[in-house]
Amino acid sequence: MSTVEEVREVLKATLQIGDRAHDIEADTPLLGNIPELDSMAVAMLMTAMEEHFDIFIEDDDISAETFETFESLCTFVEIKLAE
Repeated sequence: MSTVEEVREVLKATLQIGDRAHDIEADTPLLGNIPELDSMAVAMLMTAMEEHFDIFIEDDDISAETFETFESLCTFVEIKLAE
């Protein structure tokens, strides 16, 4: 499974968005577009990403740009994996 598909699955499970996860494209906005993605969900999602990908995410690593689009979130995860 690719990183993109793994991120999609973590989003789906964490936000409990079901089949809507399959409609998310690279340029799909996340913040402000997915109602379930609020500040509490961001924290839960980062924890889920850390556990799933075995990465460590510092608070300073996270910005609004990270959640701008699905692609920006996937890029963020790929950068953390490369560290």
